[in-house]
Amino acid sequence: MGLLRARARTSPEAPSQADDRSRDFPALGPDDVYLDAACQSLRPDAVRRAMRAYDTEYPACGGRAAYAWATRVEREVDEVRRRALDRFGLSPRRFSCAFTLNTTYALNLLQQQLPVGRYARVVTTHTEHNAVFLSTITAARRLGVPRLVIERSPDGRLDLSGVDLTDAVVVISAMDNVTGTPTQGLSDLVAAAHARGGIVLVDAAQAAPHDTAALRGLGADALCFSAHKMSGPALGVALVAHDLLQSLDISFLGGGQVATVRGDAPELLPDLHTRLEPGLQAWGEIIGFGAALDWLGAQGAALPERERTLGARLYDGLSQVPHLRMFSPAASTVVSAIPERVDAHRLAVFLSHAGVAARSGHFCAHHWLSEREGLPPLIRFSVGPHSSEHDIDRALEIVGRMLRGL
Repeated sequence: MGLLRARARTSPEAPSQADDRSRDFPALGPDDVYLDAACQSLRPDAVRRAMRAYDTEYPACGGRAAYAWATRVEREVDEVRRRALDRFGLSPRRFSCAFTLNTTYALNLLQQQLPVGRYARVVTTHTEHNAVFLSTITAARRLGVPRLVIERSPDGRLDLSGVDLTDAVVVISAMDNVTGTPTQGLSDLVAAAHARGGIVLVDAAQAAPHDTAALRGLGADALCFSAHKMSGPALGVALVAHDLLQSLDISFLGGGQVATVRGDAPELLPDLHTRLEPGLQAWGEIIGFGAALDWLGAQGAALPERERTLGARLYDGLSQVPHLRMFSPAASTVVSAIPERVDAHRLAVFLSHAGVAARSGHFCAHHWLSEREGLPPLIRFSVGPHSSEHDIDRALEIVGRMLRGL
């Protein structure tokens, strides 16, 4: 069985580069088209090798022992932290890299430990992923402050008219999870919030893999994203300013954070990343993420440009398919549409039978798509480092054939 369906044959028109792709992504057969990288990107073989090496050569805990395996883990994990900060142009003198379960967990962990009485309001937008939309509800409730939900236009511009950013906690995505639209004016928002004593937490889950350049030098207080959207294992990453980490009212405590405990007064370690890392960490996944960063770095600047080109090819092609209404306003690495005359979930099943993996539903943006827009389930296609022109053309041919027959 293949990744998407039974592999009964090999398409004669599959390109010769399929053999090259199979070396990095052996799960993909020549007829498999995986277009759900916005949920989870495929891991190249280098990542799996790094994780296997940890499991078979030095499967120990970092930061807890002095024997060789443990010190090797600690060295490698520290190096991954350094490379993650470097990728986004952040100085280790001002920022720390912490690892969590996923982006949602990181955003919640930060907001649920903000000091009560310090902030006056929480600000977000109507178009956010549930990771942001729901976490800001509970954060505002815990802090005892109002929650302001603002508009974002289809081209990603924020409506800040009448919004007081004084002592605000602004939580916002850098790239939309449904349409792939970048948030416009994000650096200006960060500067304005900081000038008024506020902070900005950025959901970078979609931007981190596809638009790293837009995040470099942003100056946000935290960038939260997922390694599993960046060719890595299932893992959350939080790049957080030291000032914010030092201000947290730490209420989620455990081993890995404390230097010593005397009665009811634990003394925390000076390493600020530990503020978000209670208990045993996913050492193998962190090391695997380091391999993903190396692999992405080896692809160079050509990779994001190639992904944008493929996204444009996909968008243009889908725009010509009958009975498919585009929801994304412009081309991106993430493209969503509304199927007509067929339920999106049924369409996704039909596509899977034909070897195309696409996402259907409301993509964790229920408030926006279901409540405000009243939309049925959508179909979403998203490209990643594994994607090729052949993938796009094959997906367009199959989608077009299915919908033209309705």
